[in-house]
This record gives sequence, C-alpha cells and structure tokens, in this order.
Amino acid sequence: MKKCLLLLLILHSYSLVQAQKVVEPSTKTHPEWSRPFPPFQIVGNLYYVGTADLACFLIVTPKGNILINTGLASSAQLIKANIKTLGFKLSDTKILLTTQAHFDHLGAMAAIKKVTGAKMMVDYADALVVADGGLSDYDLDGKVRVFEPVKVDRLLHNSDSIKLGGMKLTILHHPGHTKGSCSYLFDVNDKTRKYRVLIANMPTIVTEKKFPDVHTYPDIAKDYSYTLDAMRHLKFDIWLSSHGIQFDLLAKHRPGSAYNPAAFMDKKNYEEQIEDLQKEYDQKAGQL
Repeated sequence: MKKCLLLLLILHSYSLVQAQKVVEPSTKTHPEWSRPFPPFQIVGNLYYVGTADLACFLIVTPKGNILINTGLASSAQLIKANIKTLGFKLSDTKILLTTQAHFDHLGAMAAIKKVTGAKMMVDYADALVVADGGLSDYDLDGKVRVFEPVKVDRLLHNSDSIKLGGMKLTILHHPGHTKGSCSYLFDVNDKTRKYRVLIANMPTIVTEKKFPDVHTYPDIAKDYSYTLDAMRHLKFDIWLSSHGIQFDLLAKHRPGSAYNPAAFMDKKNYEEQIEDLQKEYDQKAGQL
C-alpha cells in the first residue's frame, strides 16, 4: 500500500510540473561533459555510449536494450548516433535506468523516453526528484527545474532485480550523493569467460553545508557512512561508474583501440577511490 501511495504521489508531482521552464545549470567548467567520445564495446553485450566524461551504458539483449544514464539534455542526439554507430537502434530501448537524480545524468532522459516508450525505473528515494525535474533535490533551492521531468514507471529498492532478455541486473541502494543514488551489479559473457560487472555510483560529497545543516536530508551523514561501508564489500571483476574520470576512461580506452575488457578490471583503483572518499567523509563528518 505504501509503495502504491508513493508512486501516486510521484506521478502527481510529474503531472504538476510539465509546463514549468527548465534551467540547466552552467557546464562551462566541464567541457568534457558534452565532448563527444566514440562508442565502444566494453565487454560482451555491454557498451559505452556516453560523452568523454558523462558515462552512459547500453546493455543489448534479444528482447530489447537497457540504457543507463543519458548525460546532459544536449546529449540526446549524440547518444542516438553512438548507438547507431554500434549497429543498434535507439528505438529498441525498453528500460531506462539512472545512477543518480542529477541533471548531468538525466538531462536527456525525458526526450529519450518520449521517442522510445521505454520504462523508467528509479530508486524509490530519487523518484520524486526524477518526476519533478530536480525541484525537490535536497541540495538545490527548489525554485526551478534543472532537467525535464521523467515519468516513473517502477520504483526500485535495494537488491531488486531488473530483468530483460536473459539479463538480470541487481540494484544496490547507495544513498548520500543523492537520496536514491544507486549502483548496479550484473553478469556478462564473451567468448572466453563470464564477468561480474559493477556500475558504481561513487559517493562524492556534493553539499557545501555541514551535515547537521542539511535540514532537507537529515540522514545524510548516516547514508554516506552506510554506502561507503557497503561498497567496500562488493565483489566484481569489472567496474565502471557515473563519470568517466572516476574509472579512468580516457586512460583505459583510446578511441579505435581493440576490444579489451581487462583494462577495466582495476579493483585497486576502485579501492583507492573508496578510501579517498572515506577521508573526505571523515573530514566532513568531523564537523558534527
């Protein structure tokens, strides 16, 4: 009953904000967010279709495809072109997912959902932000939408499964960066072996306020602590994340280079980043 009421609230919020203007924050300090990057096969049926830094992933199945993240609003045509370059069709997208409810990962989601009719599945704690275009984001002032609202078709909770065409993704609730930040774990195969893949939403701290002063997110410190601990215990072969810079995309894959899943089997890098984030958290939490 609670899940049904929450979804009704989210759908109502979506319907109320359709006519409001979108004001996307400036990205002048991040030209790599919109810089084109040639799409490529990461491993098996998993492909990279994003920009030089805003990571977007395509999972191809016989029953349709799954698209994770879309980058900025201006990236819609780039993603479509990247998917076409790989030999696939944007129209075959059946499921849309995101790792976090921020404009730099959801900017083109509404447009892509409109042309594909794909189902938008969202971590329950980010669903309201997705549906209202960022108005309810805990770290914004709530005066303007920062991306086009997206109708939510399914609420996801920790350990829920997303299934399509023989693929099974497990969502991991990793809150802090946003209330519903999440990661995904799944298996892919190529001709030589099976790989456990993690698409991680790294828990970077976005708020400039002291944790006790974030009144719109009273559990923020506790959520960050939970996520950092949970991410330490994940088992995987390959890891990727929401931003290319986080998993060293530009160093690990040069445009035109050969298929090389081993380049992304870099657990040491992952562990170092988690430790750096823990130090950032400890410094921030020391203000409590």
